[in-house]
Amino acid sequence: MVIKWRNWALPVAASALALLAATGCVSTSDAPAAEPTAAPSMSAARSVARVCAHPAAGPAKAPKGAVTVDPAVVGDLAAKTKSSPPNTTFWLRPGKHRLDPDRYAQVIPKEGNRYLGAPGAVLDGRKKNQYAFGGTARDVTIRYLTVRRFVAPPDEGVVNHDSADGWVIEHATIQDNSGAGLMAGARQRVRASCLRDNGQYGVNAYKAKGRISGLVVEGNEIVGNNTGDWERRRKGCGCTGGIKFWAVNGADVRGNWVHDNRGTGLWADTNNNDFRIENNVLEDNDGAALIYETSYNAVIRNNTIRRNNWVEGRREADRGDSFPYPTVYLSESGGEPRVKARTDKIEIYRNVLENNWSGITLWENADRFCNSPANTSSGVCTLLVRDTDRCAKPAIAKPPLYAGCRWKTQRVDIHDNRFVLDTSVVKCTVKCDRMAVLANYGTYPDWSPYQGERVADAITTEQHNRWHDNVYVGPWQFVAHDPSRVLDFGQWQATPYRQDAGSTFRARDGG
Repeated sequence: MVIKWRNWALPVAASALALLAATGCVSTSDAPAAEPTAAPSMSAARSVARVCAHPAAGPAKAPKGAVTVDPAVVGDLAAKTKSSPPNTTFWLRPGKHRLDPDRYAQVIPKEGNRYLGAPGAVLDGRKKNQYAFGGTARDVTIRYLTVRRFVAPPDEGVVNHDSADGWVIEHATIQDNSGAGLMAGARQRVRASCLRDNGQYGVNAYKAKGRISGLVVEGNEIVGNNTGDWERRRKGCGCTGGIKFWAVNGADVRGNWVHDNRGTGLWADTNNNDFRIENNVLEDNDGAALIYETSYNAVIRNNTIRRNNWVEGRREADRGDSFPYPTVYLSESGGEPRVKARTDKIEIYRNVLENNWSGITLWENADRFCNSPANTSSGVCTLLVRDTDRCAKPAIAKPPLYAGCRWKTQRVDIHDNRFVLDTSVVKCTVKCDRMAVLANYGTYPDWSPYQGERVADAITTEQHNRWHDNVYVGPWQFVAHDPSRVLDFGQWQATPYRQDAGSTFRARDGG
């Protein structure tokens, strides 16, 4: 489950509102929003969830009936969890709590357990323990607790290590851990927490068995993750991000401050569906602010996206790569009415994108489909064809498999956004100014029915991908069909592309 950027030329509720108000973040209703009447103003300020600098304090006294945990007793938390019944509340006194020194020592909650940290309560792995909280118990709550210095292996997590369902993580600080700070299960709520400086991911929303559904990530600060620089250590692994989502069916990601991560901010990779990504501030991430890859049906709206992709975009430009590396990247992802969701398209609207390295790229790799050696999500097929082996010749060359065996960038509606680029701020002269819809020339494998320009033609003019009613400020250019077709605004609006009807374009730099 890895993204390949360079393949274009290769063969290959009330209480919740109160909670979020306390963090300074924005909450939104699940009710459909009114259609926008104009692009948002660049002067509109959006508050951010500054929870790392101003963490909420937990209860200074043990709640009635709670079991008190003593930091002076090594392993007290795990031992009292083991000896207590389900649905017990534990109150951790101020101080540094430790587990037994064995690397596999961890807290195994029972169903309905609640863990509350007093002001100054820290669970410290001391760079010895791999996991903090594990097991399969449902409906566990962790609040007001700092969890730090655990050493989970790559792709594993420290809190909710086994991706149990129904966990609630609120007002927590999860920082300075290896691997992922937090794993995710179905119906998980992560709210008003600081996910900071973890070695690989802030959150790895992955479940080994079954899919994650009903995930809410709201009002968090997600900052400085991927300290281990895993994309360099495993080149092309696609194994990092402030948050990485895998096969999540239904997620609301709203009101978060996602910034200064080493790599991508938010990355949804492989058979995700039904996402709402809204009212977030995504800024100063080394890579793209958002990647939505081989996935379906999403609403991306009312986000402030600025100064992203300066590191990775510039690096590829300096290498001479002509691919339009964007700050919002849709790779083999689109709307699909046959996959049940709250929308049947990908709609990107009322966002402000300011001084990022390039804008939005819609991409489809002609060689990436089920059963192809070029499918980096190896062994995985689309949500339309469960059996990968069906995607083989001769059946794949005809309906329904011709369409069902590939993830398609289709039914993408980009409107009422504001795109601002000042090259004196970004400090660039070329390749930082692109908006794009394109594919590669299909060549591989030799039995592929998608060879030649078929996919490039389809994504460009046949799959209902549309920009309209946007505002552009700055020297924007547009790429269509393949990387060699770089267009000005007039060409982009003209036949055969006919994009950005009703949009305005002011070519000077700045906002």
